[in-house]
This record gives sequence, structure tokens and C-alpha cells, in this order.
Amino acid sequence: MQLENSRIIISHIRKTEDNTITIQSNKEHSEGVADLAQKFASEFGMGDFGFVMGKLHDKGKEKVDFQNYIKRTSDLDPNAPSWTDKTHAYVGALLSQQLYGPCSNLMTNQIAGHHAGLYDTDELNNDILTKTIPQEINCDVEKTSLNTNILRTYTQPEHLHHLYRMLYSCLVDADFLDTERFMTPESYAMRGNSATMEEMLGLLQTKLDAFKNAPSTPVNHIRRQVQEECLKASNKPSGFFNLTVPTGGGKTISSVVWAVNHAIKNGKKRIIIAIPYTSIIVQTATVLKSIFGENNVLEHHSNANLEQCKDGKLRQQMKLATENWDYPIVVTTNVQLFESMFSNKPSACRKLHNICNSVLILDEVQTLPTDFLQPIVDALKCYQQHFGASVLFTTASQPILSGVIEGCNPKTKFKGIERITEIIPAAMNLHDALRRVKLEIQDGGNSYDEIAKQLAKYDKVLCIVNTRRDAKELYERLPKEETLHLSRMMCPAHVRSTIEKIKEQLANGEPRLKVIATQLIEAGVDIDFPVVYRQEAGLDSVLQAAGRCNREGKMDICTTHVFSLSKERTLPKGSMQDANNARKALPANSDWFAPETMTHYFEQLYCRRDTFDKKDMKDYLNKPREIYFRTASEEFQLIDDTTTPVIVNWENSMELVAQLKEKGPSYTLMKSLGQYTVSIRQNDFTTLTKAGQIEEVLDGIFVIEDRSQYSDKVGLMTDNHWLEETLII
Repeated sequence: MQLENSRIIISHIRKTEDNTITIQSNKEHSEGVADLAQKFASEFGMGDFGFVMGKLHDKGKEKVDFQNYIKRTSDLDPNAPSWTDKTHAYVGALLSQQLYGPCSNLMTNQIAGHHAGLYDTDELNNDILTKTIPQEINCDVEKTSLNTNILRTYTQPEHLHHLYRMLYSCLVDADFLDTERFMTPESYAMRGNSATMEEMLGLLQTKLDAFKNAPSTPVNHIRRQVQEECLKASNKPSGFFNLTVPTGGGKTISSVVWAVNHAIKNGKKRIIIAIPYTSIIVQTATVLKSIFGENNVLEHHSNANLEQCKDGKLRQQMKLATENWDYPIVVTTNVQLFESMFSNKPSACRKLHNICNSVLILDEVQTLPTDFLQPIVDALKCYQQHFGASVLFTTASQPILSGVIEGCNPKTKFKGIERITEIIPAAMNLHDALRRVKLEIQDGGNSYDEIAKQLAKYDKVLCIVNTRRDAKELYERLPKEETLHLSRMMCPAHVRSTIEKIKEQLANGEPRLKVIATQLIEAGVDIDFPVVYRQEAGLDSVLQAAGRCNREGKMDICTTHVFSLSKERTLPKGSMQDANNARKALPANSDWFAPETMTHYFEQLYCRRDTFDKKDMKDYLNKPREIYFRTASEEFQLIDDTTTPVIVNWENSMELVAQLKEKGPSYTLMKSLGQYTVSIRQNDFTTLTKAGQIEEVLDGIFVIEDRSQYSDKVGLMTDNHWLEETLII
């Protein structure tokens, strides 16, 4: 709509380079948002609610104050009167109450918070809904008939807050998209990957046909059997499924075989794969891209560097898709997935409606944090029951997620998932068929020197420890010319290049190679050593480490040694110590690789927990009349991170820092700098700051420019000789 119609209520103004001004009326915008929100919410049977929210969300823009604000700030009318209150979201919320009475409870918070985020109930009732509708607002709005029958299916109070958030997702994504459609139509035109699951199946079949030429080894035979079982199970109706396959059994490809075929059978729109460790996300995404093409697989995690995509149009499409996951296949982190499910922010929630009617794969499911197990399981049950998601748990170490889950405190027990279908028949005995390793659990404690002496006996050995300090101490005691170090004292780019170096040396038959690593290499990284050492930990972690030993089964039974460093220090209290004690409580003659042993282990682990809801999410979210969205969002943090990220001097990071100082932050630049960032503990941060090593280049962005403070071998150093001399002075 053009400028000459001065009586219209303005929603947005677009100005081109030649100063041509185009206006989007509030009527046009509201109708556009209503249509999109209706489409999104129809996926779970509430399209009419989506339509109403879209129609009402910007009614407040009819305020004289808002119209004056937008005219003056856009230079449409520099002489327009000044404004005192340009806020507008509350108006639609009040109008929804006036029009729809009790039914408006499902819409008021979403409308009121479509910019600021969902409110806590007391904030909404006391600060927002006590306002009045300005006189200039046209309240003569045609009512829409709302079908409330579907609400009767929400019989569990812990599910209702997810419905509120799902409706919110539909509204905010529709609002973002319609605004983008008007303001930057070139970006909007790039959205939406229309590739179907049937097309994905064709690409997958091409890859599977190529596998038929693989050598006829026992391991490859088992992998084909696993794929066949996944194909058979894919015909089952939507629900919960387990894929329990020991390391080396082809779990990644088999899970995708199941997911694509299951999606087609059940009319699912996309596949979302959540992985706990960023160190293996890139590896998984690379495998998927080799099957489905880079244009069909979206990576959404902190280490994803979309600038590596050379196709500029595709790069922009993927950036846009990270905002709402409108893509055939999405690979992300557990943190990104679950924190979005409990967020109150529009930017995090706008993707949620695209999880509806999707296949959700949770890889390495044994890593789900027990401190948040109750709200996570409740969320998954809700998404499966009400939003049409099918959920596949994949791991070599299946935790207990069904039945009644109990801790040491009787009040902590909760009802898990009612039914989970196991894809692999127990009769296949995969733990026996793929047995390539034995565990040797050492008695007593060791010192760093004693473990280093044991490691020195081997030409090739992988040693996995629990902390960055332990990794550095052992690395320092071994020959540097044949030893590589991996820990989070190294920035992501350094970790990635080191893992590639390890793989390259193994593939080239390097005669001598020792690797000292923290758990970042433990799960999913495709490396194969003849001997593995694992510092004492929970059984799930020990078996993950064992999965890096004789992975391809090319040798006879190899050994994974489990050792203690108690001569140096005991394990930290808390989850790490609980997991180790749960393993130690199992009979010494257990078959460590048997599924029933893993079940007994998780029973031991859970009985040591005094809570499965560390931050009391149930108190914030499970009372339908008192839902505290903002507080719950702040409390639901899967990683209790008290560290501070600093940019280190490695490769070309200082060139990027120079750009940051000169031009300021941008999405692209900050993603690139994230590859050169190390998170350090507060005491190390304080020490380095006092030594003058840390510079705050922008508010909250810290840099260590001194190249001597970052080692090509072990990463960021906090205790080198030069620093000690500085502190003495």
C-alpha cells in the first residue's frame, strides 16, 4: 500500500535505497499473521486459536501514540506529534479477554508477550491485564468460533504449559515471517525447503545400494541385519521407540533408515536429530549430508559455521532456517532442543511448532541429565501425545525411561513413558555378536606417574579422563612426539583439527600414537584403538570409552582398562561420584555389555538421586492457573555453566578480533569467533586478568592476545612459567 492513503493504520514501513516508501497496513499484516498462525496451529488441531491470535496481536498499533512513533522514527512524517507510550501488545490481550472470556486464557499471554516473551502469571495479571483499552482502538471485531473440544484431551497438568508455548510459537513465527515478507521480501523468498520425505528416501536408497558393495565381514552382516529390523519397525504407528545397538553396529545409518521410512508411513514432515556433544554433531551432520546433500541438512549448534558453505544462496537459506527449523532434516544439540521447549522467548520458541508431526531422534540418550529428567520426560510425552511427534531413543547404553522412575526420596518418583517399542529383538544378542572388547577393572588407586608408565608400554593407546587437569597432567608425562592431547582447554577449531589428525594418523597406519583426552571424544567419534584406558566413571561412560576400542572388530578381543587416580585426588562429589558408585555397586562378575546389566546400573544410579527435577519445574509450570513462564525459562538451564568464554590466539583469530574492534559484532563474525573460544573457570579468569592477559574488547567479550599463552599442544595455559614470573613481580 502506498503513502498517499494517509488514513490507514500503519503496521510497518519499508524504505528503499531510492527513498521510495511503502506502507504495510495493520489490516494487511494482521490478516497475513492470522493466516500463517492458523496454518501452523492446525497441525495440532487449534487453527482457530492461531487465527484469532494473529488477528488481535497488533490491535494496539491503532493507538495514536504508536502511529506517531512509527511516522516520526521512519521519517514518514517528521512533524508528527511526539508520543508517550508506544507499547501495543497488551491491547490485543485485553481485547481477547473481552471477546472470548475464559477461552482467552489460551491467548492473552501469547498476545501480550509476542515481543517481550511469555510472562509469569502474576506479571501478566498485575502488570498487563490491569491496563485499559485506549479509546481510539476499534473494538468492533468479528468473533471467531473456537473449538474447545480438543482441550479435554489435556488431562495432565504438566502438558498444558507446552500447549501455551506451542500456540505462542505459531503466533511469533507467523509474526516474524509476515514482517519479513513485507520488509525483506528477498529473504522471505529464500525460505522453505520443500523437499519431501519421499525424496529423502530416494537419496537414502542410493546410499544403501552403495553399501551392498562393502566387504562381507561379520560386522557388516550385523549392520545389515540392524537396518532390516529398523525398516520393519518403521511401519509401526507413531510412538516411542528404542534402538539399542552396541558401538560399531551402524546405529547412525540404521536410525535414519527407520526415521525416513517411519516419517513416510505416518505422514511426518521432518526429522530432527538431537545430540548431546558438539564434538560429534559435525561428524553426524557430515554423514547425513553425504547421503541427503548439503541443501537438505541443517546444522543448528554453537559450533556450526555456516560461512563454510560456499554457495551464497544456500548459506543464507540455512541461516534463515536456524530461526524456525523449516527444513527436512535438522541436526542440533540437546541443549538447543530442550531449552527451547522450556523457553519463554520468541526467538527460541518460534521453532517449536515445526517439531509437530516430526520424527525426533535423541542420540546417546543415556546422557540426558538426571537433574532434569522429570520435566524432559514429561515434555517428550506431551509432544508425542498431543503434537504428533514420534521419538526414537538411540544408544549403546539404554537408560530406564519407562515405568515408575524412583530416587532415594519417595517424593521424587514419577511416571515415565508408558510404552517404548524396542526395535532390535533381544534374541539378536547384539552385545554378544558385536563383542570385541573386555573390561579390566583395576583394584586400588594410581598416581599420574603410574598411569603414564602403563600407557608408555603401548604403541597405540587412547586414555580418557574426567577433567581437563587430569588430561594435562598425563599428557605432560608422555613423549610429546607420539602423543596428542584433547580437552576443552582447546578451542573448538583446535579440537576439530586434532580429531581429524588422530583419524588421519590411524588411517595411515602411524606406528605409534597415544591420545590423552577428556570425555569429549568418548561418544560417537569414529576412532579405533587397540587399547583404551578409562578413568573410573559410570558404566555408561565406561562402555562409551570401550566403543573406541577395536571398533571395527579387526582384532581379537581387546581390552579397555578402568583405573582410579585416587592417589592424586578423589572424584568430585555429585553426579560424577554417584555414577561411579552405581557402577561399583554392581556384582564384580557382571557381563558389563549385557542390556540387563545396564538396566541394573541405572536402577543403582537413580536410587542415589534425591531429585529428578532440580529446579522444581513442576512448581512453576504444572499449575494451570499459575504458570511462571519467565522464571521457568531462567531456571531450566541444562548446563550449569559458571565459566567465562575468552577468545584465544590461534590460527587467524586475531584478524577476526581486529574486525570486531573496527566494525563491531555481527552474526557472522561472532559465529566465526566462537570457533576460537575457550570457557575458563572463575579463578583462572581472575588470575589471567590480574596478570594483564585478558582484554575486554567489547562489553562482555574477552580476548587473550598473547600467543605464548596458547599452546598448539594443550590449548590455553593458565599456569605457564611466564605467567608465574609476572605474578611474582
